[in-house]
Order: sequence, then C-alpha cells, then structure tokens
Amino acid sequence: MYWAASCGGCEISVLNIGDKLLDVDAAYDVAFWPVAADFKYDDVRGYPDGYIDVCLYNGAVRNSENEEMAHLLRQKSKVLVAFGSCAYEGCIPALANLTTKEAIFRSVYQDNPSIDNPDGVFPQPVSEVPEGVLHIPEFYETVKSLDQVVPVDYTIPGCPPEPEQIWAVLEAVTAALTAGAELPPAGSIVGAGTVAVCEECSLEKNEKTIERFYRPYEITPEPELCLLEQGILCMGPATRGGCGALCPQVGMGCRGCYGPLDDVEDQGAKMLSAIASVVDVGAPDEEEAELEEKIAAAMDTLADPAGTFYRFSMSKSLLQRARPDGGRPTGGRPTGGRPAE
Repeated sequence: MYWAASCGGCEISVLNIGDKLLDVDAAYDVAFWPVAADFKYDDVRGYPDGYIDVCLYNGAVRNSENEEMAHLLRQKSKVLVAFGSCAYEGCIPALANLTTKEAIFRSVYQDNPSIDNPDGVFPQPVSEVPEGVLHIPEFYETVKSLDQVVPVDYTIPGCPPEPEQIWAVLEAVTAALTAGAELPPAGSIVGAGTVAVCEECSLEKNEKTIERFYRPYEITPEPELCLLEQGILCMGPATRGGCGALCPQVGMGCRGCYGPLDDVEDQGAKMLSAIASVVDVGAPDEEEAELEEKIAAAMDTLADPAGTFYRFSMSKSLLQRARPDGGRPTGGRPTGGRPAE
C-alpha cells in the first residue's frame, strides 16, 4: 500500500474488512506499507519486477514523489489498483486545479496570518544548507489521477472504499494466485454498481420542482423523501451506485465519491442536467426574462458549484483544470506522461 496525495482514510479502511484480514495474512506477506511498518523506498527498488502481487495505491499524483512511486510500484506490481477516489479521479486534492501552484504557495506561505515568513520564502525542490544539499518533492501545477500517469489494472472507488469492495479485489487476486481463477477484465471498476445511486436509494421520488437549494444546516429534511426534491443537493443522479446510498439514507446528500456512470463523460455536467429537471422555471407563458431571473435566483442559492459538482472528479472532468494564466479551463484528458509543471 502506498499513500500519495490523500487524507489517509483509505489506509485505515483496509482494517474494515474485519476477520477477512486473517485470510489476507494467510495468503500474503506485506511487501510495502509505510503507514504500518518501517518500509523504505529502497526496499521496493530492490524487488524484482513483478514481485508485488497486488498494490493498493491510494491518493492522487500531486508531486514528483507521488509520480516516482507510481512508476516504481507499477514496475514492481503484477496488479496495480487505483484505491479510492483520490487515486481514481483526483478527489479533493484535485480541486487545487481550480487555481495555480503560485496562488497556493502564496496563500499558505505568504498571506497566511499564522505564518512568520516576512521574506515570502517558498519551498524549493533543492536548497543548499550548511549541512549539505536538501531535496524535497517538486510540487506540480496539476493534480492527476493515477491512471493519467501509469496504466492501472483495477479501480476501487469510494471515499473511502467500502469493505466489501476492498475484499472483492483481494479475493479475486487471491483466487487467481492460489486456484488459477480468472481475474476481472483489465480496467474494471471492482465492487461498485452499474446504476446510479438513486436506483439504490429508498427515498421516495415525486418529480417535485424546487425554487431554491438549502445548505444542510438550513433545513431538516423530511424523512423518506428524495433530498434533491427538497432542495438539498444530492449527487445521486450523476454518481455510480454500489455504496447502498449510505449518505442519503441518513439525510445527507450524496457527494459523488463513486464517480460517474460508465456512459457519463463528465460527472459535473451530468449533475447540472439533473438539476435542470428539478428547478422550478415557472409557467410556460412567463416572459423569458422572468424565467431567467428565477433560474438565476435558484442557482444563486447553490454554494460552491465547482467544488460541489467536481468535488471528486476534477482530474477526470472535461475541465481538468483552470489555465495557469487565469484563462478558461483547459479541456481534454491526457493519459500517461509527466504531470504539467
């Protein structure tokens, strides 16, 4: 397991498979898991190619260290898994693509009232000090998903993945190694569903229209009723199922961590389409200006659209990132190669 640009929750989620850990222990030796034991990168470099049977790589590729380890673990692993939303789609770290490297450094190291840095010194990849030369990872301009850097065999979505998904991958690889079973097709999203979260959700849907959106603290949702139809933003219509609609069941709108459905190219655009179907645009005989005013008023109540619609999928979106020069977002989905500097 490797922890790249992420919160670390995916590392802990492995423990949620419970007594299945005994099966993992019986089938595998741990070759690399820095969060749990004192492994070094040189340990991995010393392994023969393909030595690691299965690698769960969690986190986005934020810097040169993450990228180096992505290439190294790809080389040393038979099966490389994009483990969790950050590795799959960039997730929260990739929201940094809405701004620039320079702006991030300025906010953290210069304009931050808790920092004592009067000279505005920013971190440098190479620094000379009396004791010698210090090297730290290079901070990239663009955050990428794992499969935009190296080929990935399987993906487990989720923030973090659910225990049954984690076990589905480990069980499949274990069966292939010990009993000659066939592995899932390369590129599969393992353990998740093929329908939207809404299809798994038991909340009642009445095709009701709304005039505004509410933040969670502004309203107490009616039980058993669709959250989106109550004005609580829920990404369920644009998100792959498989989680059992856990968040909507407790009154919290889906945040989209399982990513888009197979036939959806851009999760945010899909959600905008879903929202258009529930916003009350008025009677057909109203003047166009009045309709536009109503739509604008409803959308003004939607806090942080970019951070909401692309909370988990910015790296894989059609936008991918804002242009570093402050212009329009760039498009396209590059695969492989080095992250932009």
